Amino acid sequence: MRHHVAPWLIIPFLVACAPQQSALESKQQGLEARPDFIEGHVRSQSGEPEAGVWVIAETDALPTPFRKIVVTDDDGKFLLPELPDVAYDVWVRGYGLRDSTRIQAEPGQTIKLAVDAASRREAAAIYPASYWLSMLTPPEGDPHWVNTFKLGCQLCHQVGSGITRAGTREQLDLGLHKATYMNLVADGLGREELLASMTGWRQRILDGETPAMPPRPKGTERNVVLTQWAWGDTFTYAHDEIATDKRDPSRYANQPIYGVDLANDRMLMVDPVAHSASSSAVPTLNGFDTAWCDQTYKPLDAEQAFPSGFGSLGCPVRPGITGYEGQYPNAANPHNPMLDDLGRVWITTQIRREWAEDLPAFCQRSPVITNNYHHRQLGWYNPKSGDYQLIDTCFGTHHLQFDRHGVLWVSGDSNVVGWFDPAKYDPDKPASLAAAQGWSEVKVDTDGNGTPDTSLPGFNYGVIPNPQDDSVWFAQPGGNPGGALDFRGRLIRYTPATDKHEAYTPPRPGSGPRGVDVDREGIIWVALGGSGHLGRFDRSVCAQTWGSGDQCPEGWTLYRSPGPLIATDADPGDERSADFHYYLFVDQHNTLGMGEDTVIINGTGSDSLLAFDQKSRTFVTIRVPYPLNTYTRGLDGRIDDANAGWKGRGLWFTNGLDPIIHSEIPQSYVGKVQLRSHPLAR
Repeated sequence: MRHHVAPWLIIPFLVACAPQQSALESKQQGLEARPDFIEGHVRSQSGEPEAGVWVIAETDALPTPFRKIVVTDDDGKFLLPELPDVAYDVWVRGYGLRDSTRIQAEPGQTIKLAVDAASRREAAAIYPASYWLSMLTPPEGDPHWVNTFKLGCQLCHQVGSGITRAGTREQLDLGLHKATYMNLVADGLGREELLASMTGWRQRILDGETPAMPPRPKGTERNVVLTQWAWGDTFTYAHDEIATDKRDPSRYANQPIYGVDLANDRMLMVDPVAHSASSSAVPTLNGFDTAWCDQTYKPLDAEQAFPSGFGSLGCPVRPGITGYEGQYPNAANPHNPMLDDLGRVWITTQIRREWAEDLPAFCQRSPVITNNYHHRQLGWYNPKSGDYQLIDTCFGTHHLQFDRHGVLWVSGDSNVVGWFDPAKYDPDKPASLAAAQGWSEVKVDTDGNGTPDTSLPGFNYGVIPNPQDDSVWFAQPGGNPGGALDFRGRLIRYTPATDKHEAYTPPRPGSGPRGVDVDREGIIWVALGGSGHLGRFDRSVCAQTWGSGDQCPEGWTLYRSPGPLIATDADPGDERSADFHYYLFVDQHNTLGMGEDTVIINGTGSDSLLAFDQKSRTFVTIRVPYPLNTYTRGLDGRIDDANAGWKGRGLWFTNGLDPIIHSEIPQSYVGKVQLRSHPLAR
C-alpha cells in the first residue's frame, strides 16, 4: 500500500534537518536571527545607575529549573547571555538594596529594572553567613576553640545563615541533639561554653546588631556569568560533581555533569545542553542496606560490634527530634566522583559492612590492615550502559585522583595511604583484585637516619598526585584537642618509588589543611579550613625534609583569604577567618579564564568561590548571591571549545549544603562560572 504524506508535515521535517544558517547568512536573506540574551539597565528610584549589583533570570519552563546571574557595570547596564528561548522572571539583588520586583522577559528584549534602598536590617538579610558569624565571641577568645568549631560545626552547613542565628538557648540545645555528630562536636567544644557563646551572639542579633556590609563586586568580579541547573530533591546532599578528566579538561565537551547524592545513594546527572536532570541508584553488595547513621564496626575475634556511623540529621540523640526520619537511606553514601579516560565515573562508595571479617581474605593477612577500621571502598558507573562495578578495598576511601600513569590514589584512611591500578583489574577475574591495589602505612623518619620510626595516624582527607616527581600528597586536617600538631594538622608526602613518607605542619597561624592540589610547577596548594588561609608549600626550598612535621617552615607561604575575621584574644595575626575553606582546585589549564594555575578555594561560609591570582597575589571573589547559603565542595573545570573564548570554558561546582532545606531554595543545583572580558560581552 502506498502511503501519502501531507506536504505540511514534510516541510517542517525538511527545515529541521537542513544545515543551520549562520547569523550572517540569515541577515543576508532578510531573516534576522533571534538574540539569545536579555539586556537592560538597573536604576535607583532617583534614576541613578546601580553598579555592581546582580541581575538574575530564572525559569521553570525547561526540563529542570534554570538560572542565569550577571553583574551590572559602572552605568548599571547588564547583559544576560546564552539564554534558552523561554520566558524568564528577571530581578535584581544587591548589597544595600531590597530585592527588586520580578518582571517577565524573553531573549531579545531590552528591559529596565528599578530598585529601592533597604534599611540596615533589611539589607543585612542577604549578607553571607560568614559576615554574621564574624560577630561571634568565642569562649575566652580562644583561637583553638574557633579552629575546632569551624572544622566541626561548619563541616556540613553554614553557621551564620538565617536558620542558625535564630532561637533561644533551649532551642539551640535541642537543635544540637538533632544529629549524633553535631551533638558530639558540641560536647567536644564544651557544651555550656558553646551554648553561652552562641546565645549571646543570637541575642545581639535579636537586639538589632548587624555586621558590616560586604563590598559589591568590582573589576574582574563584574565579568562573572553564573549559570545554574537544579538537580536532586528536597533531601539531596549533593557532595561533589565532575565534568571532565582533570588530566585533560577538553574531554567530554558539552556532555553531562555527574555528581553524588550522599544522603540518598544516587548518581546525579545534569545535561547542560538539553537542560535536563536525572539520577540512578548506587548499589551495594549482597543486599547491604544499613544507613550510615546506624552502621557498626566489629574487629576480628571481638564479641560484639560497636557504633561507627556518622550521625546526620536523620539520626537524633534524645531528646532531639528530626523531620528527616528515614530520609537518609544511605548505605552506600557515595562521596567523590571522578571521570577517567574511558568515560567511566569512579566513586568512593561503601559496598559492604565495616566489620573486619568482611574484608577480602588477602587483606586480613596484612597486620596493618586486619583491624584497621575504615569506611568506603570503590566503584565505577558506566554512563553508556547504566551499569555499576563495585570494587572492594583493604583500606578506606574518601577522595580520589588519577596520576599521570593511570593509577587511582585515594584518601580516606587514618593509618595507610592506598592506591588502585585499573589496568591490573579484570572484573571477571576475582584474583586480579589483590594485584590491582596496594597501601602503605604512614610512618616517618624523625631522626634523619633514613629509617621510618614513627607512625602518624590521622584521617587522610585530601589527595593529589604530583606529576613533576610522581609523589602523592595527602592532607590531615587535625582539629582534635590534645596537642599543637593535632590542632594544626599536616600535609603528608608519599614517594611510591621508595615507599617513604614525610610530614609538613603549617606554621602558625595556619591550621586545618583539607583540600590539596598541585600546580604545573609542582608547588602544593592547600585550603586551611581552620584558620582561613590559602597555603602554598614548596618542598624544594626545605633545608630538612625528615622529621615529625615542624621542619621546613621556610617552605610555607600563607595567604589570608578575604572577608571578615572572628576576633580572638590571641596575638595580632592569629585571628580566625569567619569563612570556611572546604576544599580547593588549581586551575592548571585555565578553564575559568583567569590564567593557568589560578587557585580557587571554596568560600563555603561566604556564598563564594575565591580565585587567587599567583602573579598579583590577590583574590577575586566570585559571589553566588542566589540562592543564599550556597555551600560548595568539590570543583572541576572543563573546556568545551578552546576556540570559543569565554563561552567555551567554565568552572563547575554544586551546592552541597546539608541539609539543603537551609538553602534559600530547598533544592541542590549544578553551577557553572564563566569569566567574560567585560560585563556586557555577548
